[in-house]
Amino acid sequence: MKVALALIFSGVIGQVGWGTGADARAPERRIRNPLLPSGPDPWIVRQGDTYFYMNTLGNRLAIRKTKDLARLADADEKTVWTPPAAGPNSISIWAPELHRIGGSWYIYYTAAASGHDDDAHRGIFVLENRRADPTEGVWVDRGRLNTAHNGIDGTTFAHAGKRYFVYSPYVGPDSVLAIAEMSDPWTLKGPESIIARPDLDWERRGGRQILEGPEFLVGPKGDLFLSYSASACWSDDYAIGLLHARPGSDPLDPAIWSKSPRPVIAKAPDRNVYAPGHNGFFTARDGTTWIVYHANPAAGMKCTAKRSPRIQQVRWSSRGLPLFDRPIASDLAISGTGTAR
Repeated sequence: MKVALALIFSGVIGQVGWGTGADARAPERRIRNPLLPSGPDPWIVRQGDTYFYMNTLGNRLAIRKTKDLARLADADEKTVWTPPAAGPNSISIWAPELHRIGGSWYIYYTAAASGHDDDAHRGIFVLENRRADPTEGVWVDRGRLNTAHNGIDGTTFAHAGKRYFVYSPYVGPDSVLAIAEMSDPWTLKGPESIIARPDLDWERRGGRQILEGPEFLVGPKGDLFLSYSASACWSDDYAIGLLHARPGSDPLDPAIWSKSPRPVIAKAPDRNVYAPGHNGFFTARDGTTWIVYHANPAAGMKCTAKRSPRIQQVRWSSRGLPLFDRPIASDLAISGTGTAR
């Protein structure tokens, strides 16, 4: 693993523009972090002018939908799937992600087998819904993905005409990041490649050596990025890192990925933000790129449902590298004109 990516940190929290849709004269909206008082492992995806939101609930999968993220707390939380009473995907329902692929919606989620709530019995499963609105219709269980290892936190992305799957498998004492090609949204094909291991000091805090929560982001110049969360989630030093691959690279080749030497988003005690991690990316209606992640509002709160979802804009350098500002404090609001207050 090469540690070569030099990222630019702006340190400015005020440069975050929020799109107001087709009507540029719409009233200014103020989006306050956190979006909800609880929401570990948050996920946001936009379809048209509607945002769909999910987070870990532990015993079920639920979706909120809204046209205004400032009013996410007012959106009904609709349960769309509950696990079976027994079987390989019946407990510890974690880290849901909602993806639109072709004419269907898919939810990728982590689960464990009944009676065996441990790493040796965790895997990633997928559901399919062919309705246009993922809060309606029936979700069909497509089963567990055929990963080479037990693991957690699966995600998928399409690149250069192919679809890929990335997750965090358990390999020896480590949680690593592995990638494989997909033949369809619930089947992997070909060998898996391990593309990152927890080999830096900041990835080994809290007594575990962990990389997890991978998320894909494509840059404006065609660069590929994979964010990830590192260290134990119960550590205040849980943080978000980044892998980078140049345009035209083969994502399955471990040699093309370079790692940021330090986190791109880390704790900010002066802003009451601790253990930021497990992020996702989404595009606002105006085309700007945003990151959603969870964090604790105080030290020593560990891995509980008190972790809450926050968002902020990701900007881009002239070189096509993402710029991540320091976490926005819980008592600041993101306004429609792009300032944090």
